[in-house]
Amino acid sequence: MNLSRILINTNIAGARVSATIVTLENRCSYTIWPGTLSGSNGVVLGSGGFTLFPGTSAQFPAPPAWSGRFWARTGCSFDASGNGTCTTGDCGGKLHCTGGGVPPVTLAEFTIGGGTNTMDFYDVSLVDGYNVGMGIRTSGGTGDCKYAGCITDVNRSCPRELQVTSAGSVVACKSACAAFSRPEYCCTGDHSVPETCLPTHYSQMFKEACPTAYSYAYDDASSTFTCTGADYLITFCPTA
Repeated sequence: MNLSRILINTNIAGARVSATIVTLENRCSYTIWPGTLSGSNGVVLGSGGFTLFPGTSAQFPAPPAWSGRFWARTGCSFDASGNGTCTTGDCGGKLHCTGGGVPPVTLAEFTIGGGTNTMDFYDVSLVDGYNVGMGIRTSGGTGDCKYAGCITDVNRSCPRELQVTSAGSVVACKSACAAFSRPEYCCTGDHSVPETCLPTHYSQMFKEACPTAYSYAYDDASSTFTCTGADYLITFCPTA
């Protein structure tokens, strides 16, 4: 798979002028329907959502200064007009999402460098819960450029009070915020700053399972990664 960068201009005063290639790869044993959401009215990648069969991949160029997120939808059924439903990660019953996925859902989040800032920021987040394993691997970049992700199948160890089930199987694991709506879990009210919103036994469970993924809102130090000039491979259901 060619992950080379696509140049769209020349380098001027250190500004970033090349598209970043983002590849989404499905290593799950089942079909997923990735959803994409762009920030700040940016370019919509993959038309907002598409079908990705097991063992296949799709590539998209993200322009400089692009920001957004990716997630997996599971158990989906769409008609010829793109209307339908998903068991997890649904985005309003549409194949092509115009909003985010309904939690619980595992997220890959990006802010691509632009202008004179060439550094990218990326993470895998379980703040909105977990539905599918996910990993982000860099290619061709410089800097820290570490692997970010969640290889462990959290659904297997999800506490009963956080479980989302379908047909007798656990298909997703809620965040404690979604399950209980309490300020100490949601980092709201008196717990809205890092000094008062601390890890809980639920967020620690996520962190132990997935050390390089966000486990709660202020889990920045061990969960946000940076790289410069890289392309990115997002793998669903990674094994390593």
